Amino acid sequence: QVHVVESGGGLVQAGGSLRLSCAASGLIFSINTMGWYRQAPGKQRELVASITNSGGTTYADSVKGRFTISRDNGKNTVYLQMDSLKPDDTAVYSCYALDALGRGDWGQGTQVTVSS
Repeated sequence: QVHVVESGGGLVQAGGSLRLSCAASGLIFSINTMGWYRQAPGKQRELVASITNSGGTTYADSVKGRFTISRDNGKNTVYLQMDSLKPDDTAVYSCYALDALGRGDWGQGTQVTVSS
């Protein structure tokens, strides 16, 4: 089994930056993809960014050019660097780690609040 733990959320002013971390443990070798979803009150869950074990990345259009996902395989950790934050980025951000069959773990989420 894989287990993930997030950290790094908080309160920031518009235009500021935050970095989220997602540390994976357990059957690390089985992980194919890691990434982040977010969900704001009253809105649908949105895939923010993902990264494969070969380094391929995807981003939501709403965060392209502002967010960067990266992976430190030595630390089994994925980072989401969020720059030029906007109030619309306010949400609970959840990390996930999945194997090739879509099995894995989801974190409990970390709150990101961007004030105007």
